Amino acid sequence: MRGHVDPQGGLFSYFSVEERIPADHPLRRVKAQADAVLAGMGAALERMYADCGRPSIAPERLLKATLLIALYSVRSDRLFCEMLDYNMLFRWFLDLGLEERSFDHSSFSKNRSRLIEHEIARAFFAGAVEQARAQRLLSDEHFTVDGTLIEAWASLKSLEKKDGTPPRSGGDGTGMVDFRGEKRTNATHASSTDPEAKLMRRGNGQPAKLSFGAQAVMENRHGLLIDLAITDATLAEPKAADPMLDRRRRARGAMKTLGADKGYHTKEFVARLRKKRIAPHIARIERRSTPGLDGRTSRHEGYRISQRKRKRIEEIFGWMKAVGGLRKSRFIGIAKTQLAAYMVGAAYNLLRMAKLAPSTA
Repeated sequence: MRGHVDPQGGLFSYFSVEERIPADHPLRRVKAQADAVLAGMGAALERMYADCGRPSIAPERLLKATLLIALYSVRSDRLFCEMLDYNMLFRWFLDLGLEERSFDHSSFSKNRSRLIEHEIARAFFAGAVEQARAQRLLSDEHFTVDGTLIEAWASLKSLEKKDGTPPRSGGDGTGMVDFRGEKRTNATHASSTDPEAKLMRRGNGQPAKLSFGAQAVMENRHGLLIDLAITDATLAEPKAADPMLDRRRRARGAMKTLGADKGYHTKEFVARLRKKRIAPHIARIERRSTPGLDGRTSRHEGYRISQRKRKRIEEIFGWMKAVGGLRKSRFIGIAKTQLAAYMVGAAYNLLRMAKLAPSTA
């Protein structure tokens, strides 16, 4: 060997993890933003403590751990707990001492139901939005809505007839059955693994997969995510967007325009927007006559700006799926997938806010 490796290390080592993290590391800003959001959630966390007692993992650490899973594309809770044993950056982000033991992966699933019951993830997401508003990063007038599909964890092998009729032929030992000549629809079949997942296809010529629907509302100034909902995949996009728009109107009451793609160009949806005094900046389908969405709307420069801005919502969906791990849900049911979506959405917002915030170095 050219060099010499000293197998006898020091008995004690003293160093500060804070000093090991570079001063310009992007996670520093994200941590500052996340800590500010958690500081404003004291009342919600205290209510959960009063109802459930002290959990094995503090909810603050559990929420921040979920942020790390999204930001670093960690594929499972078990892998994250393994990485937490040796990753000083993760320990610093969670304010976890070097001598403290890592989490047990089962603690995530045990405490996830508590977070759902007390809507802690939703409160964290809302806190991140309020943090952006306090920093004057949000538009209160111009927004975009869009939807996508999130593949469910359930497999097509889990599809069974709702009436209990056995398959025409026996299985092949892997769970697959012969369904040739048999039409499988959401009306006749359901997944035994996840009954809330529905068969849907992304477009003509695409295979049908068990999926959930996802609806998002984005503000147009800086492309931040304002609301996010996991829904039944069979629910039409305009109908699925209504509850989010109602929440937005109750929260601020100043929405003036709403951009969307052609999937929202329906008479009913345009009429509902007009009734709420929201200008429908929706991509028009040629030769479709829709009262309230005609040349008098599309002739304005604001309509053209909304049509350019609305495409940024695809960046949000792309990040959430490619980086945040939401291309395919790791959870069963809408409620748990909604919790994961809130945390991935919050991670996107915090990362975006950290980039937009002026440097304090």
